[in-house]
Amino acid sequence: MTNAKRSALMGRIRRADTKPELVIRRMLHGLGYRFRVQLKGVPGRPDLAFTRRRKIIQVHGCFWHAHEGCPSARIPDTRPEFWSAKFARNKERDRRLEEAAAEAGWQSLVVWECELKDIEGLLRRLVDFLGPVRLRN
Repeated sequence: MTNAKRSALMGRIRRADTKPELVIRRMLHGLGYRFRVQLKGVPGRPDLAFTRRRKIIQVHGCFWHAHEGCPSARIPDTRPEFWSAKFARNKERDRRLEEAAAEAGWQSLVVWECELKDIEGLLRRLVDFLGPVRLRN
């Protein structure tokens, strides 16, 4: 693959509104949860923010965030030193932003892309984290 083709391919990777994120948003909305998306003012602009609950959910891709133990989180064969350094920076940034959110009073949960393979287990985990749905009048 040429550098131009690789650059064009990498440029199409989304920062927000990824397929795993959209699946989780639909699930939670269907259960009755209401949330904000990419909320400014919270460290890291979380994927989902539940402002009244002071809880955030980050949906991480297993490849980009180097999910340990996941087969999708592998270092590419081309330029392995670049990718190792990039994944280390990504993990450090994730850790730093999670700490900053905690210091600002937000509880956070990371949902990994591979967790979508067990929807029922993921739903239980999300509801355990968020608590009961608040009914509106």
